[in-house]
Amino acid sequence: MNYKQNQRIEQMTDATLLVGIDIAKKVHVARAQDHRGIQFGKAFSFENTASGLRHLLSWVSSLMRDHEKEHVLFGMEPTGHYWLPLAYLLRKQGHRIGIVNPMHVKKSKELDDNSPTKNDAKDARVIAQLLKDGRFSEPHFLEGIHAELRVGMNLRDTLTRELVRIQGRVINWLDRFFPEFTSVFKDWEGKVALLTLLNFPFPAQVASFGAEAILSTWKQQGVIRGVGMKRAIQLVEVAKESIGLTSGTKMAKQELRMLLDQYLQIQQQMSELTEQIQEMLKDIPGTSQMMTIPGIGWITVAGFLSEVGDLSKYDHPQQIQKLAGLNLKENSSGKRKGKTHITKRGRPLLRALLFRASLPLVSNNQEFRDLHLHFTTRTDNPLSKKQSLIALCCKLIRVFFALGRKQIAYDSSKMRMGFSTKLSNVA
Repeated sequence: MNYKQNQRIEQMTDATLLVGIDIAKKVHVARAQDHRGIQFGKAFSFENTASGLRHLLSWVSSLMRDHEKEHVLFGMEPTGHYWLPLAYLLRKQGHRIGIVNPMHVKKSKELDDNSPTKNDAKDARVIAQLLKDGRFSEPHFLEGIHAELRVGMNLRDTLTRELVRIQGRVINWLDRFFPEFTSVFKDWEGKVALLTLLNFPFPAQVASFGAEAILSTWKQQGVIRGVGMKRAIQLVEVAKESIGLTSGTKMAKQELRMLLDQYLQIQQQMSELTEQIQEMLKDIPGTSQMMTIPGIGWITVAGFLSEVGDLSKYDHPQQIQKLAGLNLKENSSGKRKGKTHITKRGRPLLRALLFRASLPLVSNNQEFRDLHLHFTTRTDNPLSKKQSLIALCCKLIRVFFALGRKQIAYDSSKMRMGFSTKLSNVA
């Protein structure tokens, strides 16, 4: 179906059955009507199971037969993750799907009955009305390797958050039982520091074993570079003067052991997952060209494609910009002209990824750095640094789109086209 609202409305004919579905975890509710808004039957409830889907399609078929409809459009809110199984199953069976903005449902629910009442049957009716008015969009279903990539990157984000949590708990443990440890080892995640925590977690143990025994343990484990007797003596000296807790050490030792085991396990899982994601990227056309941008690595490219999907499904990079919620909004009335902001309506993970990617670009990419300087110092409508970074996010989308679609390497001269004169004036 077409992207513009007028063209979506024109596709609603006498032969179209509109079905609005209110999504829930266990039981969905559907309402049906025609393109004029005339309702057919009562609300229909069905379970979120295969048999429930069969009951829904049987109900829809009977309505189409009774009211002489030839095709159907299903509409729903993208409620969390609960809508995905139903939407994928309907799509798999060849049905058209439209998703409506939950904010639109909330704002328009009083139009028919002038009542703030909210229930599943009413929400399904409102969704069907929004379909009638063309106020919906078609979801871009990820398939194949792009679907695998999204799951993989979501899993990587989960592991990253879990790793940060465990790192914080280890630091908490050290602050309680061995606060002087970080004065000897600046990074407790280093190989020698981890080996020490596994074998000599408490100051009393370090002091009792002595520097020679500690150094011998390091060497037995194959750690001989970057450490020596001087480091071992320093560790023993701070251990003797430690103010760490000396009570509850039995369970504290168990706590540290569990934390370090989890830490090492997640590190191993992260390494395996990284290898798998990098292998997937090799099979997606255009990814190697996208990574030719100075300051852009595989994590940014993988995250971008996991959120956007197949670039060939888009006609213009502005569609991706809107998907990220980076399109502009303005509140003006009469002679008053309000400030312009980004809408922030879209995929927040995509928006955050682009913003994080713009920071190293300003440092490591000469063209983006010059653009940032131009945006913030131009005499006509200079931008703040944050506004400039948002503009660079939109520029990065256009660059990704061009490199990925055309499968061409990054060309710094093309980046400067249209800006060469302005940038030279700034310099």
